[in-house]
Amino acid sequence: MNDKMDLTLILNRLAALEAQQSIRNCINRYMEICDALDATTDLNQLMDLFDPDSIWEGIGKKYAKSFGRYESWQSIYDMFKTYTQKESHFVMNAHFVSSEQIQINQSEALGTWLMLQTSTFRSGLSHLNAAKLTVKFKQQSDATWKIKHFQTENIFSRPVDTWNSTAELPVPPSKLMS
Repeated sequence: MNDKMDLTLILNRLAALEAQQSIRNCINRYMEICDALDATTDLNQLMDLFDPDSIWEGIGKKYAKSFGRYESWQSIYDMFKTYTQKESHFVMNAHFVSSEQIQINQSEALGTWLMLQTSTFRSGLSHLNAAKLTVKFKQQSDATWKIKHFQTENIFSRPVDTWNSTAELPVPPSKLMS
């Protein structure tokens, strides 16, 4: 009986690890698609990451006002569609996530991340944003994990002059270069 309990424990731990990896892949794919939002983006790939009954929202003073709340798959799709017009909103966009925490509770999970976003817009302006992401996931009948409730809350935002410079990198001289 002890061997059976040990095997059950191992299988449960394995399932939790697989769930965490699936959730990690989901959020990373979300960021990868959002990094390249333009007129050629297949929004179905992005929306395939969402549960059919999902919510996406900006919370806190800044993001609640800027982004608002979308309470259905279709309204989330329509919101992302505004970023994929012929004249793309983003010229450059890069998301970086860190400080990951993922808790699994049977067929539901909660993940939190800190996100840094660097963007240059069609207008020529550039921005640096940091946000806390709080994302609820739901396991689907096919065992995949999808976003059930996505929340983003601004930590700080600031305009920046430029992201890329032709200036040389300040590195110590190499002995080979002497």
